[in-house]
Amino acid sequence: MKRVEHLFEGLLFASRWLMAPVYFGLVIAMVILLFKFGKELLDLALSLGEATSGNIIIGVLTLVDVALIMNLLIIIIFSGYENFVSKMDLANHEDRPEWMGHIGFTDLKIKVIGSIVAISGIELLKAFMNVDQYTDKHLAWLIGLHITFVFSGVMYALMDRLGHSPSKGKDDTH
Repeated sequence: MKRVEHLFEGLLFASRWLMAPVYFGLVIAMVILLFKFGKELLDLALSLGEATSGNIIIGVLTLVDVALIMNLLIIIIFSGYENFVSKMDLANHEDRPEWMGHIGFTDLKIKVIGSIVAISGIELLKAFMNVDQYTDKHLAWLIGLHITFVFSGVMYALMDRLGHSPSKGKDDTH
């Protein structure tokens, strides 16, 4: 019976590799976002002659939005792969990000919710730059969603902090 248990546990452990194609799919999503970024940048550059300052700001915010999403994907890909699939043997690589190998699952969730709040804020700012193109109901939904994301992020960070209180054995001298 112990042998069956050992084989089963080995199979469960090996199943982590099912996540590898998911992370590769996120790399493909980054390629798609890169094309979106290029298209937005080209559109912005070609419209400079007749663009208002508001249009330029919205164009730049769109570029920032795509960059934030791509940065988030990098964090998810690297930390997700290292936390759930396999450690990357890049310790001596000169370009290895300093945070790599130090972001746990909880840290990853905090970064995801923080990025969602930032992206939501950018979308809200873009809406306010074109406030005349939105109904009050649509703007109310955007504000409500943003407040919900902010509240969720604060609550999650608070729960995480409470989960790491000194009574749990952590040193709180930071």
